[in-house]
Amino acid sequence: GDPGAPLVPLAVGGAMMVVAGYVWDARGAWIAMALTALAVLVWRMTRPPEDYLRDVTAGVFAVFYVPFLATFVSMMLSADDGAWRVLVFLLLTVVSDTGAYAVGWRFGTHKLAPRISPGKTREGLFGAVAFAMVVGALCMQFLIDGGRWWQGLLMGLAVAASATLGDLGESMIKRDLGIKDMGTLLPGHGGIMDRLDSLLPTAPIVWLLLVVFVGSG
Repeated sequence: GDPGAPLVPLAVGGAMMVVAGYVWDARGAWIAMALTALAVLVWRMTRPPEDYLRDVTAGVFAVFYVPFLATFVSMMLSADDGAWRVLVFLLLTVVSDTGAYAVGWRFGTHKLAPRISPGKTREGLFGAVAFAMVVGALCMQFLIDGGRWWQGLLMGLAVAASATLGDLGESMIKRDLGIKDMGTLLPGHGGIMDRLDSLLPTAPIVWLLLVVFVGSG
């Protein structure tokens, strides 16, 4: 059957987490996350016990995967230069994906993880790193108050790594669930999951590095 993840607590809790992250920073997000997970456990008790663990696991995973990571975007936004921070996050992730695709498509011959994601190549990873490091250096130097180009190099490297791992992680989930495209779980959102898979794991990395390099603003 299909995983009966409890949708009501997920939707309400997810919205709560993003708002809590904006208003109360990381602590608010953690508290909202814990309450949402608890709500999922309780909500699912209203149905028969078969598959309880599977449904609850799917629910808690969904809580973590989308709203909790989206919370980091709202925490970036709450800084004085929040819009710039979010722009840097989006630019780096898109550039990393584009670099991986362009270089991998043109030069890719060595598979990165053939059993998980046959399309990924080591050359593509190199492209992602190179593109993201260059754009990271430019973004930190010119868009972020108090930022330095060398911090952008490190951030680009971290983003390329996390976007690639996020991609592979999503491929693992797909293989486990036996689906080609996450869009089958969310009808009408065809490629949205395929965009999110590299954006979401990157959000906490960029948020953390910005806080370390230039403070929380």
